[in-house]
Amino acid sequence: MLCDETFYDWRRARYTVDAFLERHERDFGGFDSVVLWHAYPRIGIDERNQFDYYRDQPGRLDGLRDVVRQFHRRGVRAYIDYNPWDTGTRREAQDDLDAVVEMVRALEVDGIFLDTMRQGASEFRARLDAVRPGVILEGEGAVPLENVHDHHASWAQNFGDGSIPGVLRHKWLERRHMQHQIKRWNEDHAGELHVAWMNGSGIMVWENVFGSFVPWNPRDRTTLRAMLPIQRRYTAQFSGEGWTPLVPTEQSGVFASLWESNGVRLWTLVNRLWSAVSGPLLSVSDISGHAYFDLVAGEAATVRKDGTAAVLSGTIAGRGIGCFVSGDQSRLGTDFDEFLNAQSALRGRAEAATSAPRTETRLLTTASTKVAQSLPAGMIEIPAATLDLEMTMRIRECGLYDASPPECAAEDWAHCFASTASIRRHVSLKRFAIDETAVTNAEFAHFLEASGYRPAHSDNFLRHWGGDELPPRLADHPVVYVDLDDARAYASWAGKRLPTEEEWQYAAQGTDGRLYPWGTDFDALRCNGGQEKGTTPVRAFPAGRSPFGCYDMCGNVWQWTESDRSDGRTRFCVLRGGSWFTATGSIWYTDGGPRPATFAVKFLRTWPGLDRCSTIGFRCVVDLER
Repeated sequence: MLCDETFYDWRRARYTVDAFLERHERDFGGFDSVVLWHAYPRIGIDERNQFDYYRDQPGRLDGLRDVVRQFHRRGVRAYIDYNPWDTGTRREAQDDLDAVVEMVRALEVDGIFLDTMRQGASEFRARLDAVRPGVILEGEGAVPLENVHDHHASWAQNFGDGSIPGVLRHKWLERRHMQHQIKRWNEDHAGELHVAWMNGSGIMVWENVFGSFVPWNPRDRTTLRAMLPIQRRYTAQFSGEGWTPLVPTEQSGVFASLWESNGVRLWTLVNRLWSAVSGPLLSVSDISGHAYFDLVAGEAATVRKDGTAAVLSGTIAGRGIGCFVSGDQSRLGTDFDEFLNAQSALRGRAEAATSAPRTETRLLTTASTKVAQSLPAGMIEIPAATLDLEMTMRIRECGLYDASPPECAAEDWAHCFASTASIRRHVSLKRFAIDETAVTNAEFAHFLEASGYRPAHSDNFLRHWGGDELPPRLADHPVVYVDLDDARAYASWAGKRLPTEEEWQYAAQGTDGRLYPWGTDFDALRCNGGQEKGTTPVRAFPAGRSPFGCYDMCGNVWQWTESDRSDGRTRFCVLRGGSWFTATGSIWYTDGGPRPATFAVKFLRTWPGLDRCSTIGFRCVVDLER
């Protein structure tokens, strides 16, 4: 996730590639490749398409290309993501295929992750090779066998093997084909690790799932740290022809594969049991001059010769892995002792815990404002109240208010996405005043002139003005292309603040819990739902006012609330009200159009250039004396 706080430091406004890789080197053993995920689940909040989401990253394409080069300097390959379902946003002047090829060229990436796809179009390979030969195509599903020749990799997503580890068909037929095991919602990855280990294949490490946090447990991290150095060192074995799956073992519940190449034999073992297994594990044919080593333990193996057989003994932790190698010194390499020592050191870091604590999501608070002595002009008094509020959110992969994934995601994502979750809060609100309308372009222009405010990062700031001067026709339209900090700066200058979610909802629906500001049923004539293909003046829909008299609390523009939250990996703010724009054609888009007063969108934040949208504005509140 390009918005992950361990990858992009929003406080210092810079990517932290080295720190990111070093952290995950310690945790997982390091990455061989990364997918630079950009648009979903935010795409659809405005007209920007998937390619715009790369263009509007910090530093634009030049900054992102530098990120790719930093990965390359560390020996890590970089992928971009392609979303074929993105058809309801702004269209490019060229077709998607050419746009993807151009993005590959501009960013110098090594691969393309084909989101929701099994394989790319037939002409993809030729067009890619013309600008960057050998670019990896990797589908989310198992690539059809007839496409294995031009698709280097694929996800083995939710691969369902039984008590006996399954054999990956594509890897069996084409030993160089990389399949990544992935079960994104699992907190126990032992099964995926076993399949990868038995098949000489890969693992997708994915803890930040679109804003939901699904941490890997210490036991599984231990397993992966032990696996990766072996897989990297013995590439010839794992990608060659000498693979024998499911060779006999000496213990029930223990399974093994044999890999042979260049005079070296390697056995990968898995323990499917929850308890540790010790003692004889394998009986193999003894080869004169061969020594035997336990690569997970990082030491010479315990060997008992039995005629022409060598019986190899050891211990494999519950749900863990084992590995033996045999060969003469010339085949094992001059640095083999150093490799053993490194594996032994990893063994010393082994952990057995099977649960990982979740990081608490915290509300990022801002400075309080002064209490107003009287009702400011252009604002509406909202009386104090104690009431029960019901908030609703679309159940999506980004989760709800905390970082936990939706409970139903692992079982039935289609039903999950079509559902909403209700969150009820009992709140006591003090007397306050709220702007009658959203802040207009004219009001924001006056703020700029009076305060001299200029954002630290100007990307997309007031982009709809088309320059430094406000177009007169937009004067009484809501200001957009302002991020949360721009809105806060205006509010502070005006002696106000942004409303909390609860204050916003109370002002929108009153005390009777109505669904829309005007009543129970939706009425397209009472709000801007896209009739004008853009924003409308803030007082254009008097029939849509709330019980207190607030305009445009349904449709026209989403509105920032003072609800900035972070779990240390994902920072987000909750938007209210809906907007004039709706992206259609896919369930993956963020909800658009006018929305009920109860409805909330979890908006993942990255940096101003992305957070400023054509569909998000704001209004202010001020505390009143009791």
